[in-house]
This record gives sequence, C-alpha cells and structure tokens, in this order.
Amino acid sequence: MLGFAPAPGRPLFVLFGSSIVQFSFSNGGWGAALADIYARKADILLRGYIGWNSRRALQVIDKIFPKDSPVQPSLVIVYFGGNDSVAAHSSGLGPHVPLEEYIDNMRKIADHLKSLSEKTRVIFLSCPPLNEETLRKSTSTVLSEIVRTNETCRLYSEACVSLCKEMDLKVVDLWNAMQKRDDWAMACFTDGLHLSEEGSKIVVEEILRILKEAEWDPCLHWKAMPTEFGEDSPYDLVSSSGQSTVNPSDWTFHRTIQWD
Repeated sequence: MLGFAPAPGRPLFVLFGSSIVQFSFSNGGWGAALADIYARKADILLRGYIGWNSRRALQVIDKIFPKDSPVQPSLVIVYFGGNDSVAAHSSGLGPHVPLEEYIDNMRKIADHLKSLSEKTRVIFLSCPPLNEETLRKSTSTVLSEIVRTNETCRLYSEACVSLCKEMDLKVVDLWNAMQKRDDWAMACFTDGLHLSEEGSKIVVEEILRILKEAEWDPCLHWKAMPTEFGEDSPYDLVSSSGQSTVNPSDWTFHRTIQWD
C-alpha cells in the first residue's frame, strides 16, 4: 500500500500513466511545468511507469490509490493507451490490449479514482498521434518489431474521448490538440513517440484550460488557489521607498511562458 503524504493542507495532484507520464519531468516536460505552476499551491506527485498498458495499471490501482488512505488526491491526471494500441505480437507477449478491453479497463480505472473521495477530480489524456517514420528509425534493435501506427492511435484516442463523454469525465483530446500545429510531426516528439518540450506545452495548455473552465468546488486552476504562506512579512525584500517590503510570493517573472 503506497498512499500519499502531502504537506498539511496542501492539495495533492497525481500524474498516473505510462512513459508519457514517467518522462514528464524530463526535458521541459509537462509534469515539471505543472510542478512549477503549482509551486506553493499543490503537490504534484509522479506515478509513471514506462511500457505499461491499462491492463497492468488496473492490476495495481488499489496499491497506488488505496481507498483507505487518510489523504486522497484532489486531482488525478491519467494517461494510458499508447502501449495498449501496439499491434499484437505473435507470441501473445507484449503490451497490446484489444480496444474493447482497453475501454473496459479505463472505465474501471475511472470508477476507482472517482470513488476515492467526493472531491477527487479526474482528467484523462487520450492517445496522441506519432511520427511513424521517426519512430521506426529510433526503435532499439534489442526489441522485437513494434508496430505502432497513427491509425490505431486514432482509434484508441477516440475510444478514450467517447468513454469520458459517457462517464462525464474531463478529457484532453491529444490526438486532435497536437495536430492543430502544422509542424506537429517534427516539433512535438523527441523520438516520434515521446513528447518534446513543444509537445508538453500543448499538454499543459490543455490541462490548464480544463482546470480553468471546470465548474469544480473548489476550483483547481492555479490562479484560483491560495499561495502557501503568502502573507506579507517584514522579512520580504525591502521596497524602493525603504519604508515597507514587497511580497514576492506570486511572482512569475522567471517563467519563459506566462501560463493562463
């Protein structure tokens, strides 16, 4: 049983998924961006597992998100689907999960997360597109042939989006969001599959849009959340007048992107 132990009173956001989640703190990733945006507002906890599919996630979801944990997350962002969509291997081994089973697994994951508490909110990320040519060149020779196609990514993405509409869940449609950029195939990936900094920017923008528009109580958009220990202090930086201090708690000048 893992459970969670965030700072007292600080909301907990958990990122749960496969390599797109595990790598989200690397190379300007979307998880790192969220951790910066929510500094002093929420704890961002990474639960990413490279190579995993929805079947494996379902096997351990009770351990990762125990229902009897004294602290439950305020938000869980979930991504599975890319590995599920890999073509079946002749040996029966590998990450492939048939589409109907994938849908059922994701429904069970959603049901479990929604049952954690009345205030636990869930966002699913759907399967993004991929650059098939770049991916073929970057795949390691230690692996058996891995067949990934944009067509199967589309099918699994659409299935995820449809499930979320059925269950009244928030979803980021990465398949379509990525392709709004004309240069998405070259700009959004490091290896044709995993997200570059540019690809991660799209993920962050879409997540923040959902958090801003969602009619949740409490609101989980960063601008609506209190800053921990954000009160004025005589120990803050002294103002130019020399008669008072300037509270820097909510300064964002360090960010190259001023997120909305």
